[in-house]
Amino acid sequence: MPIEVGIWKVNGGIKKVDFSVIESERKLEDILSKDLSILSDDLLLIGRQVQTEYGKYLDMLAIDGEGNLHIIELKKNRAPREVVAQALDYASWVQNLSYDQVLRIYEDKNNCPLEEAFAEKFDDSLPDKLNDTHQITIVSSQLDSETERIINYLSNNYDVPINAVFFRYFEEGEQLFLTRSWLLDPNVIDEKSSNTKVENKKEKWNKQDFVVNFEDKASRKWEDAVKYGFISAGGGRWYSRTLNQLFVGARIFCMIPKSGYVGIGTVIETVKPIKDVTFKVNETDVKMSDLNLKATNMFHDVEDLEKCEYVVKVKWSANVSKEEAYWVKGLKANQNSAYKLRSQYTIDKVLEFFELNTDE
Repeated sequence: MPIEVGIWKVNGGIKKVDFSVIESERKLEDILSKDLSILSDDLLLIGRQVQTEYGKYLDMLAIDGEGNLHIIELKKNRAPREVVAQALDYASWVQNLSYDQVLRIYEDKNNCPLEEAFAEKFDDSLPDKLNDTHQITIVSSQLDSETERIINYLSNNYDVPINAVFFRYFEEGEQLFLTRSWLLDPNVIDEKSSNTKVENKKEKWNKQDFVVNFEDKASRKWEDAVKYGFISAGGGRWYSRTLNQLFVGARIFCMIPKSGYVGIGTVIETVKPIKDVTFKVNETDVKMSDLNLKATNMFHDVEDLEKCEYVVKVKWSANVSKEEAYWVKGLKANQNSAYKLRSQYTIDKVLEFFELNTDE
C-alpha cells in the first residue's frame, strides 16, 4: 500500500485539512499539463487525449530525456481493475509508434517541432532512437485492492513497467493543495521498462546526408577548407576513421563544435592521408604541402598513418565564416568527426539558413 498523506494546518490552532474529491479527470489533467514535474522532472508532455488507431483516447502521452514514452492514465476517484486492462491496451499501441509518428503526434498537438521542445526541456538534442522502451502510470485518488494486486503481480513477476501514483486533493478556503505518493518505487520501474523489438524507432536516414565536425585549430583552419574545398580530421584513428563513410556524391553539413553549422557541400573525392592529396591550382596538380595554408600544424605526424591528418575533398554549395555559424536548440550534434544525419529537422533548418532548397 502507498503511504497515506495527511495535511494539518498548524497556525492559529491545529486543524486537519480534509481530503476533497477532485471535480473531474479533466481538472486533474489540466493541473498535470501545466506542470508535469508533479509526476517527474524528467518528462515532457507530448499531448493530451491522444487518439489511438483503435479509436480510443489515451489521457496523456509524455517522453523522457532518454527518448522513451510514458503512458499516463487518469482516474479522478478509485481506479478499478479495468483501468489496468485499458492502460495495457494503450501500451500495445504505443510500443509500435515509429520515430516519425512520435514527431507527428507532438507537432499536431503543439504546433511546433518536438526537436525544439525537447532541446528546451532537456538542454540536449532529440535522440536518434525514440520509444525504445515505455512505461505505464495510472493516476488516481484511490486504488482498489484488486487493482493493486494486479499491478504488483505484473511488475514483480513479469517485469511489466507499470506503476500507480495517488493524488490527494485538498481545499482550505481559496487555497488548493495536491499531494502525491507512489505505489511502487519509480526507480525500480525504470529498470523494468520493456525493450521492444520494432525496428522503426530510429528516424530514417536518406542515404545521402552526413554531419562533419570540423575542429578549427592549428592542425586545420576553416578558411583553408573553404578556399581549397575540403574537410579533414586527424590525431588518431578514432577521429579520422569515420571519414571513411563519406562517398563521392554524399552531402555534408559541416559544423564547427561549440559554434554551429558553417557549410554545406558535396564530396568529390574520398578520404586520403594528407600526404597523398593534391589540388588543382591554375590547372596544375599541387600537393597540399605546397599550398599557402593558414593552418600552422596541418602536417603533424605526416608519415604516421595512425595519427596524421586525413582529407576529404568537397565542393561547397554554401558556407559562412566561423563567426557567422548557425545554431539553434534542437539541431543535431555528435562527437564523431562524421556521422549519418538522420534528423530531417536539422536538414530543413540548416538548408533554410543557407537559402538552399532540398534539391541542392
